[in-house]
Amino acid sequence: MRLENSYIPVEGVGEATERQLWEAGARTWEAFEPSLCGPTTADRIESFIETARPRLDSGDSAFFDRQLPSSEQWRLYEDFRDEACFFDIETTGLNHTHDDVTCVTFHRGGDTETLVRGDDLTRENVRELLDAPLLVTFNGARFDVPFLEESFDLSIDAPHLDLMYPCKRADLTGGLKTIETEVGIQRDRPDLSGKDAVRLWREHERGVDGSLETLISYNREDTVNMQTVADRTVERLDERLLP
Repeated sequence: MRLENSYIPVEGVGEATERQLWEAGARTWEAFEPSLCGPTTADRIESFIETARPRLDSGDSAFFDRQLPSSEQWRLYEDFRDEACFFDIETTGLNHTHDDVTCVTFHRGGDTETLVRGDDLTRENVRELLDAPLLVTFNGARFDVPFLEESFDLSIDAPHLDLMYPCKRADLTGGLKTIETEVGIQRDRPDLSGKDAVRLWREHERGVDGSLETLISYNREDTVNMQTVADRTVERLDERLLP
């Protein structure tokens, strides 16, 4: 679903009214006719479209992030997919005030970059790579974002799509790796867990050969696979919602 299919950002328009508009032929803003609804709603829709169209043309994702209900943020994805930044972190534990970020992988536009603690994992590099119209994570609202904000004194306020929630809506439940299997992703290496990530970093600190490379590979695979999960999830939601 693209943003120009959406009417729910309009005051007074809910899912039922939106579906009625779709079924009446107004699948996009371009196809909307005032006769399809009451005069007050029609005026609001026309006013919204007049404001929203240039915002969409200019790539103003923050405008739509503010207008959409939180449960509908996934509708940002198709319009900003090519510029979205997928990211995933590894840490030494679960407490963002005491534990450390060991590596972060960013995937955007087909390019993948990993920053590593003690090397290039700096505040400036993290901030630069997070400069995107849409950030995409899995469980990042509760984990990745607070960790990065605390560890690097950042305020991450870009539109953020946490895939865990649209996945649940699409009946894709469990952790990221469980969902990957359900949507047809097969990993090249044996499954690793968060505990394995901590172990690998501790081994790297002790100088064990190959431990850092394994950790980075694991982190990169998590991040890159998120894009396929996002694609499949949005496809499922489109099939359910669009007439």
